[in-house]
Amino acid sequence: MIKFFYNAAPNPMKVALFLEESGLDYEPVPIDSKRGQQHSETFKQINPNAKVPAIIDGDVPIFDSNAILLYLADRTGQFLPPDDHGSRGTLLSWLMFIASGLGPYSGQAVHFRKFAPEQIPYAIKRYDFEARRHWQIIDDRLAEGRYMMGDTYTILDMAVWGWGDRLTYMLADDNIMEKYPNLDRLMKELDARPAAQRAKALPTQHAFKQEFDEEAMQHMYPQIFAPDPVV
Repeated sequence: MIKFFYNAAPNPMKVALFLEESGLDYEPVPIDSKRGQQHSETFKQINPNAKVPAIIDGDVPIFDSNAILLYLADRTGQFLPPDDHGSRGTLLSWLMFIASGLGPYSGQAVHFRKFAPEQIPYAIKRYDFEARRHWQIIDDRLAEGRYMMGDTYTILDMAVWGWGDRLTYMLADDNIMEKYPNLDRLMKELDARPAAQRAKALPTQHAFKQEFDEEAMQHMYPQIFAPDPVV
């Protein structure tokens, strides 16, 4: 059985969706980031980067959400495009685009707007601009077909879903989905899937800390409390 180390953040939710869609047997193991559980030596043996999600499949640890999605898709043969060289290349290109651009820019946009100890207008503007630019690229791709890979529902759609579910909050824009109608269509379709509803319900099974107090800040953003670097 797969052990799934997770919390309710966007990246773990992508993997939760795959696990629910695929029907794989798994054991959810909560890692409460606001209580610092990701920094335990036990967890860092699984992911040295001290972040969720991670899984253990048998005796093999895998970390990074998109790596896990690709691993599980290859392992099961599910939620992949047709088996040809061109489709595989396209899948990998978009998967890395989401991993290296869409997720990080969206995450930094919400961090500098909501959680940074000081409001830095340039940082807010830069990351908001880049996040929106990346989401526009996703929306343009979805204008070409029902899913990221045309008519085939794949791990790319799951990867988009994990972050898209928080877009209104991250970009502080209640009307954001009006700007991305194709993304909105995809999100509504995936949200209606029973697997997505089960994935969203998963965090309610565990008592994750809700308060974003100083303890949570210390565990999630330790740089805030670190000494300034010597210049």
